Amino acid sequence: MKTPTQILESALAAGTAKASMSWQRTLVLALLAGAFISLGGLLSLIAGTASEASAVKRLLSGAVFPIGLILIVTLGGELFTGNNAVLIPPLSTKRISPARVLANWTLVWLGNFAGALAFVAIFVLGAGTLDASPWHDATINLAEAKVSMPWLAVFCRAVGANWCVCLAVWLAFAAENLTGKCLACWMPVAAFVALGWEHCIANMFFIPAGIAAGAEISAAQMICNNLIPATLGNIVGGALLVGCAYTLLFRSKH
Repeated sequence: MKTPTQILESALAAGTAKASMSWQRTLVLALLAGAFISLGGLLSLIAGTASEASAVKRLLSGAVFPIGLILIVTLGGELFTGNNAVLIPPLSTKRISPARVLANWTLVWLGNFAGALAFVAIFVLGAGTLDASPWHDATINLAEAKVSMPWLAVFCRAVGANWCVCLAVWLAFAAENLTGKCLACWMPVAAFVALGWEHCIANMFFIPAGIAAGAEISAAQMICNNLIPATLGNIVGGALLVGCAYTLLFRSKH
């Protein structure tokens, strides 16, 4: 595996490349990433209702959800939450500007949302994957719970969630083979799901899926009560606790 300094060098190269991509390529990769995360979300809903025990439900959901990040890391994809950390090293070395970072985050956030909505339209509404009991009711309950939490609780849970996601991305940079990258993605992501923390891109699937299943949630409630605080918390967890922290600790003195 790579050393922490080598990991930072890999992140620096990756972040610089991400910021220099055309907006068309970035958007397509963001659409794919939103769909990949939604695939993990759908699988976690199915697996999480296989047991009556609350702790077992969380562990089963966490165990299968990481397939989304594994696909993004191994096959390619632009994930807003991962980019919260990966674009910080080139920003700190002035290889990219703050405006470029904000442009990337905005485009990727929108692309992830569109990919998640398309996934819901095809595989929840179209395929009827969650129509049967107990998944139908579980989907509604989860979506309603997410928009009913206090704003501060969503924000703090989101800090923790993207701390874990970006640690997974950092670990994946350290791995030199496919098995290592898959394990790196799996462990921290499974942890945040089992802990019930908030990931804005995952919620772009969970809440629309709940609405599709019949939850009485408006678009304003979804955005204001969950996606805004989750997005802000994810930025803090990824950019500050991972991107800034490890850049300051391991960047070259030169």
